[in-house]
Amino acid sequence: MRHLTMRSLVVYTAVVLFAGSAAQSQPAADNPACTNQSGASSAEQIKNCTAVIEANSGTPQGLAAALVSRANAYQQNDQTEQASADLERAISLDPSNARAFQARGEFNRRGGKLDRAIVDFNQSIKLDRGAAITFEGRGNAFNNKRQYERAIEDYNEALKLDPNYAQAFSDRGAAYYFNGQLDLALADFNDAIRLDPKNPKAFTNRGAVLKKMGKNDLALADDSEAIRLDPTVPEFFDNRGLSYAHNGDYERAIADYNEAIRIRPQANFLTNRGDSYQFKNEYDHAIADYNAALKLNPQFALAYNNRAAAYRATGDRERAITDLEQAIRLNPRIEDAVANLKKLMQERDSLNVVNPGKGPSFDCSATFAPVEKAICSDEDLSRLDREIDATYRAVLARINGKKADDLRSEQRLFISTRNRSFGRINYQFKKEMERRLSQLQGMTTAH
Repeated sequence: MRHLTMRSLVVYTAVVLFAGSAAQSQPAADNPACTNQSGASSAEQIKNCTAVIEANSGTPQGLAAALVSRANAYQQNDQTEQASADLERAISLDPSNARAFQARGEFNRRGGKLDRAIVDFNQSIKLDRGAAITFEGRGNAFNNKRQYERAIEDYNEALKLDPNYAQAFSDRGAAYYFNGQLDLALADFNDAIRLDPKNPKAFTNRGAVLKKMGKNDLALADDSEAIRLDPTVPEFFDNRGLSYAHNGDYERAIADYNEAIRIRPQANFLTNRGDSYQFKNEYDHAIADYNAALKLNPQFALAYNNRAAAYRATGDRERAITDLEQAIRLNPRIEDAVANLKKLMQERDSLNVVNPGKGPSFDCSATFAPVEKAICSDEDLSRLDREIDATYRAVLARINGKKADDLRSEQRLFISTRNRSFGRINYQFKKEMERRLSQLQGMTTAH
């Protein structure tokens, strides 16, 4: 995750690292058509297993195996209620079926019931210590619980049982990554790719490690390979977008975020695109993306935090303060958010003391200059002028000597350039005022 300074306030959402994505095992049923060995689709496997189960001609153990196979197929088909019912029935028929407990453990893990999952994996291991997939599955549950050291222990055991288990290398790599052990993570993803070079998730995960190691060009190559292998996964485009943004290539980043959003709109994709717009100083586009992100997920703290940056850059301090307060309520651990909120509130208090009025910094009834008439006739321009003047005075009050003389010269140059350039086609009046306010606000936080 990339954290930026108070001047930008933006916090990137993290790359999406895929952990705990092992395929479920398929226990042998009395009828081979009820296993995945036939190459059948999940729908075909459900049909085949249903025929075996309804015939009820085998042993209880065979029937339980067929139920587990059908449960796995139901899960692949997102039929979770049916999967759960089959697993419960399988365990009731054959309480010594280790794979039934393994399958239920995976079912519970994917459903977020991590403690229940670990209990099931424990029972499966008690019944059969030779199944690498069960140790790998329990490692994933510990990984999901952020107990990375414990997860790594289970992945180690899985790899002892099966040294060519590509998914275990990939998932252990994710645990090492989250545990801050980047060299070990990179080695594991290298092994995962060596054993299974067609797994796009291993490439995007290795890209995340390389990015964190400062090897962003190599990360981009891995992100692109993941997309080549499977262009239907939006997270792959989002991850590459983050790599482009890291390089300052915001146009390409935005193109990738567009594709991720097209495939599946998510709050984090929209927030990342908003960040790139913000770094391009396209604050209206940025705020629109943060708004859309919060519409999808009103609890997404980073969207509030980063929208605060955009509001602050446009001089809307009150909205920035409101957004930071909400971000902190949702996630007090956002880096620097509390300090940033305190600084913004101090700025507001200083401005209120220096200039509590609502109009511009000058008397509109006594002005004749076109630029001042424009300021007086527009609420946003009036606010910007007022805040520029108040912030300038707040900074000037804290310095003296040559620094104060230099600041006065800069302010005179800004005003004279503003007056001289107003009305020209290539002079963006409002943006220049916003830029000057941002410069002065940076001086406020620096002193």
